[in-house]
Amino acid sequence: MDSKSLLGDSADATYRDYGCRSEEERIVGDTTGRRIFPATCDSASVCQQADEDLYIQQAVVLIEDAIQYRSINHRVDASSLHLYRWYYARICQWGLGLTIAVVLLLAFVERPSSLTVTSDSRYRSPPWEPPCGLTESIEIMCLIIFTLDLAVKSYLIGWDEFRKNKWLVSYTIVIAVSIIDWVLSISMICDEKLRVRRLIRPFFLLQNSSLMKKTLKCIKRTLPEIASVILLLALHLCLFTMIGMLLFPKTEDPIKNEEWKVYFRNLPTSLTSLLVLLTTANNPDVMIPAYSQNRGYAIFFVAFSVIGTYFLMNLMTAIIYNQFRGYLLMAVQTSIIRRRLGIRAAFQVLSCHNAENATGESVPVDAVLQVMSRIQMQSYYREAILLAIRQYETEGFMNREQFGQIFDELDKDRIKEHPSLPQYNSVGLQKLQVIFSHYFFTIFGNAVALAHVVCICTVLVLNSEKSVAERDNHNMEIINMCFIIYYLFEMCVKIFALSWRGYLSYRNNIFDGFLTIVLLLMALVASTLLDLVKNLRAFAGILVVVYYMFAVFGIWLFEGAIKPLPHMSVPYNTTMKNITSNLSIECGTYEQLGYWPNNFDDFAAAIILLYNIMIINNWQAFMEAYTRYTTEWSKIYFVCWWFTSSVMWVNLFVALILENFTYKWDRSHSCSVTDVERIRYETSVQLIFKEQVKEPTEEELLCQLQQHPHLHLHWGNT
Repeated sequence: MDSKSLLGDSADATYRDYGCRSEEERIVGDTTGRRIFPATCDSASVCQQADEDLYIQQAVVLIEDAIQYRSINHRVDASSLHLYRWYYARICQWGLGLTIAVVLLLAFVERPSSLTVTSDSRYRSPPWEPPCGLTESIEIMCLIIFTLDLAVKSYLIGWDEFRKNKWLVSYTIVIAVSIIDWVLSISMICDEKLRVRRLIRPFFLLQNSSLMKKTLKCIKRTLPEIASVILLLALHLCLFTMIGMLLFPKTEDPIKNEEWKVYFRNLPTSLTSLLVLLTTANNPDVMIPAYSQNRGYAIFFVAFSVIGTYFLMNLMTAIIYNQFRGYLLMAVQTSIIRRRLGIRAAFQVLSCHNAENATGESVPVDAVLQVMSRIQMQSYYREAILLAIRQYETEGFMNREQFGQIFDELDKDRIKEHPSLPQYNSVGLQKLQVIFSHYFFTIFGNAVALAHVVCICTVLVLNSEKSVAERDNHNMEIINMCFIIYYLFEMCVKIFALSWRGYLSYRNNIFDGFLTIVLLLMALVASTLLDLVKNLRAFAGILVVVYYMFAVFGIWLFEGAIKPLPHMSVPYNTTMKNITSNLSIECGTYEQLGYWPNNFDDFAAAIILLYNIMIINNWQAFMEAYTRYTTEWSKIYFVCWWFTSSVMWVNLFVALILENFTYKWDRSHSCSVTDVERIRYETSVQLIFKEQVKEPTEEELLCQLQQHPHLHLHWGNT
């Protein structure tokens, strides 16, 4: 079956066979990008040159889409392609990212402002409030940029595709709601109590990242799969709550009522006590009153913790990891299909570049080289692809399989080798080079750095009880000077052995002082941590969104809820011991622990409070305090945040760490220590799942190309 194509767009999705045109009937795109008609030219050479430029430009954009895993369902006429490349240029994308950062950071300046030295409500000075119109002016500029961004995206994909795209429709709604809310703020002279647009600002961050969208979709699909474990956990919690209320009822003996009074007084208190115990935050406090009366009561609490904390919670971790990994694999599968589709479409476009090629089964090598000269891509990929193209220069043409194979270089790990060692003629210098470039010399240097750290720690421990005037730093200065001399010697001999370029190509040489401890670890672990920084961007982005929304919602609910009593508003330098000496405060409470800086009185303080709850330690103190100062229903907010951050997000974080480490281990377990030092594998989410991804068939690619809204194709027999 031969394949033929016509570049253009069909509104009614009806495909006609135009084939690859001759000089008398060329294919050109109109300015709207809606249709492509045959055209005649007075000058055949001018017409042919225009058509060839269009073909090349289309192929360039399609391959760039494939490189970035972007959808190819956009307009393909000359003006639209120019706008498309301009939109995805680095400066425009950086500008859009900066705009998103600015609109999110406004929350730190807007009322309630975070511009104070401390967030402690006892001695916090009145914050600086921006005048009405300052932050609003910045915000409306950002909203105008977002509107332009929406207009460009909508134009490039067309109205039909716009209506199908839920993210763009939601983008439109969010911008509209933000503008309406902004107008209301201005009309009320910035004195409104509730700003709806603050809650929906994180959407701008989400919609700008395709990987973040995939990750969010995976999380949404994972939730139903873990519903059974959540239900089992809820039943476990309710069952032990009822047993606990039966075990610890109110009695006539006040001494035996301590457990009931503090932890099992009523149903909400009992549920909260065991929920906190599930996180181990109140262990062993929750069992001490009962355990002091009868050691047999420990069986109840131990059984609850073993079943809930060590079995059900870990079972949930396993299910979250397994299900999320499966859905993330599906998302990666979609990305791979996009790449293959873009490359296949580029081949089909270039096959029409050759007027003599009526069947569309090959493309000229010169055309491919011309495309490669215009593509924006990483230099190491460009070099690898150009090297693969050169083997077909003698033939002059490449078929579909060969064209796809040269772009398989995009799917390979980037392996960065360090520069070759300098050459020395002297035998003595060669031996010294072998010694100073050997891996064990690096190990020795790391051991020296560790010894330096031990010396510093020892001196700090010895001087911990001495005042600054009593300390004698003379010996420490001598020790530091000795180590500095060695570091200079090590740097010089490594430069001698490796050359400047070779020395700087090793990350551990650049960050030698800062990463002293890390350098003692295996190169595998260190490189895994570096790759995590890249692959965690999508996860970190969604975590920022969740933090932002919970912080804004927390400010709405609890701003100013906790206010210290007048006699507790003390000078800044007053110690907690002096505060509590004349007050009767229950031990372990928000007030006794001095948690006053942790509140929802401004955005920055809310972020820190949410972080402290995510860590789990003593999170019940925050929940108990806001329950006392507001209502019992406030517990729902804190439990939702605990489940979202500590249960869901921490487990997803663990899953990604396991995937990265497993991948790095599999790639390097067969390498020697020297090889691991010599090369570095740079991974991505797509590469991690490369072995499990199923390649799309030719029929699947052709089927999707036929459905392209702006690329008019026909596949028929010849």
